[in-house]
Amino acid sequence: MSRAWVDLVYLIAAVLFILGLKGLTHPRTAVRGNLMGAVAMLLAVLVTLVDQQVLGAGVFGYFLIFLGMAIGTGIGVWLAITIRLESMPELVALFNGLGGAASFVVAGAYVWANDHSGPEAIGLEISFATAASGLIGAVTLTGSLVAFAKLAGHPLLKKMPLIPNSTVVNAIAGGVTLLLALLCAVSRSYDLWFWVLVLASLGLGYCLTISIGGADMPVVIALLNSYSGLAAAATGFVLENNVLIIAGSLVGASGLILTQIMCKAMNRSLTNVLFGTLGPTGDTKDADEVYQNVKATGPDEVAMLLDVARRVVIVPGYGMAVAQAQHAVRDLANFLMDKGIEVEYGIHPVAGRMPGHMNVLLAEADIPYELLKEMDEINTSMEQTDVCLVIGANDTVNPDARQANSAIAGMPIIDADKARTCVVIKRSLSPGFAGIPNPLFSADNALMLFADGKQAVLDILSALKEG
Repeated sequence: MSRAWVDLVYLIAAVLFILGLKGLTHPRTAVRGNLMGAVAMLLAVLVTLVDQQVLGAGVFGYFLIFLGMAIGTGIGVWLAITIRLESMPELVALFNGLGGAASFVVAGAYVWANDHSGPEAIGLEISFATAASGLIGAVTLTGSLVAFAKLAGHPLLKKMPLIPNSTVVNAIAGGVTLLLALLCAVSRSYDLWFWVLVLASLGLGYCLTISIGGADMPVVIALLNSYSGLAAAATGFVLENNVLIIAGSLVGASGLILTQIMCKAMNRSLTNVLFGTLGPTGDTKDADEVYQNVKATGPDEVAMLLDVARRVVIVPGYGMAVAQAQHAVRDLANFLMDKGIEVEYGIHPVAGRMPGHMNVLLAEADIPYELLKEMDEINTSMEQTDVCLVIGANDTVNPDARQANSAIAGMPIIDADKARTCVVIKRSLSPGFAGIPNPLFSADNALMLFADGKQAVLDILSALKEG
């Protein structure tokens, strides 16, 4: 295939990538956008396989290519079938890391193969792109693996050493890594400095991520996604592959925009996320003090409240994902709507453990998109809500965010406490990611239903039907 035809197909793939990314901005068009992105990638892979440069690889080269594709496809299909939706953030973190690893391995293999004819065989611009791919890709790999361990609560996480004086250590490690990257780019001696750079960057990725608190993981996931795109774009420059440059740049730019959105949703700067911690402070009240007036309830009482309500708002959180309660919640909402009760869902931008987690979870249960309301929209009508049903959410409904001395001060929240009655379904009074008690649980208008989210909703629905 001629270079002109290759570039034309790459251009079509790039346009599809852009349209697919645009489709992902709204739940209603997200499936179509995802399919467009998949078609774009299929086109890019196919035209790359029939490119004259690849054809020169011979039969053995194609055998290895298709063997790798078969193995990767098998792993991908297995993960897609077996993954539970509450574990989707961990899978995204793992994919980010593998994307970073693929970028620096491909870049390293390419320049190593071309380094035998002397340093002048590789231009300076390729050298800098290779160094960037090695640095960003390796940081993405170990950073994503640490994020995966944090999200999954992996036992190995307890054995991972924390970094004392992490800010200072990170600054020194970052400076050393940048110096190695510059040395790698200028010397163009890849047999040595490139892989030294990769090893140093792997350590930097660990140092940067291990000290970040669990509450900041949604932001970290978005940032690592951006890193994986930037690493791919750098590798695209190494290979002089236009579609890889475009696709990587799109992922990198969209990841940075999403990171900024997540920071705004948590009222946190990126500096706070990377170098600070989110947790209890000296002004944080003791849990025993906050929870001394908690009022427990049961499914029958909640059913009576819902039966006489005219408007109900359901606020989902990560606890609903863990309980796999989305289908039970849908059945409860449908039952209430059949009785003429208005039902809507209040979705916080960082509910769950990654951006859009709750939207994906509820869409999987075929809940209509028009019932899903963003935080700002649902808050305008919360005072006219008879019952706010909070299922497994914590920090995103914590009214302490309105207090200047709180660890989450200024973080936008769903105003569940402003509903006439707030029912919180939760297994216990354990804190959320931020690690601080939630005064909503002991508010005068709040009732706590201590139970598994799915079972609690099923019991409420059963009581409504019997009543």
